[in-house]
Amino acid sequence: MEIVFAIGTVLRVALRIYIFVLWGRFVLDWILVLNRNFRPRGVLAVLVELVYTVTDPPIKMFRKLLPPIRIGQIALDLGWMLALLSCWILLAIIPGW
Repeated sequence: MEIVFAIGTVLRVALRIYIFVLWGRFVLDWILVLNRNFRPRGVLAVLVELVYTVTDPPIKMFRKLLPPIRIGQIALDLGWMLALLSCWILLAIIPGW
């Protein structure tokens, strides 16, 4: 039983880190919306690329399941929210610290 608890703890830590990366994606998306001329350079460019590479697959999967909702000229993308919600649900299910 201890091995299950240890594996669950490792998975929970990985999910928490992934949630922080998802929040980083959220901040980056808003920076790009508010400042179209934002072009990261150097180490920041590598970090931005890492954040998008890690978060794109689940967000795109959820976008296929539930496409963005159009409200006039605004499109509400639920992919990020569904990815975050699924991480929170997994955190509630997986045993561990």
